Amino acid sequence: MNEKKVKKSLLEQLTLRNATSDFYIDLINDYMSLWHSKELLVADIKERGTVYKEPNSSGRNVSKNNPSTKELVMVNKQMLALLKDLGLNEPAVSSEPDDGELL
Repeated sequence: MNEKKVKKSLLEQLTLRNATSDFYIDLINDYMSLWHSKELLVADIKERGTVYKEPNSSGRNVSKNNPSTKELVMVNKQMLALLKDLGLNEPAVSSEPDDGELL
């Protein structure tokens, strides 16, 4: 799912509800900022995993929980709250992959 399709879907839903004032558009922009943050958090979790090794102050490697996992939950929760406040559904985008996008 790409950013443009998500935003377009949300804006179309707003238009159908006649809720196109700057206030609502600003909330969609907030949602998209959270969406971008979510994508970065997911990428970090894919790269480092949910637990990673890092040297401590004495130089020994210790296992640490990736803080991105906790932050991802908080970001998702806020995204869902924004959708609920706007009275919108999750973005309705096609299930066909974009060029270079995997399902």
